[in-house]
Amino acid sequence: MLAFLLAGVTAGMAIELQFSVQPVTLIVGGLALFGILFAVNSSIHSYLILAYSDGNQVAMNVGFYYMRNAGGRLAGTLLSGLLFQRAGIPGCLWGSVVFAALAGALSVNLPRLNLQTQFEQDPESQTQ
Repeated sequence: MLAFLLAGVTAGMAIELQFSVQPVTLIVGGLALFGILFAVNSSIHSYLILAYSDGNQVAMNVGFYYMRNAGGRLAGTLLSGLLFQRAGIPGCLWGSVVFAALAGALSVNLPRLNLQTQFEQDPESQTQ
């Protein structure tokens, strides 16, 4: 799961930050790697929202997803500011590890999807 990989990258950054001679290079490189993995993870989330949605509720589910995403970003921004004030960059990184691992743990129990395409599932959509 990508969420666990994101947690691992962030934990590695937090651990290495204690020993790194070049913390700026570590943070910039680590965040670049995190950003690439996060973009892939985000695209998978977008796909899963559509894949898990019933055909009649796609717009509502996508809207709910973006609403919850915005709420999570607000909470994350506030929490990271608090963590930074209390524990600095390492505290922010460890907070990120906790939430990425939590997201991975919660997603493990999602039901498996049937990977047939919509075209294969709906024969009426085939053109003649």
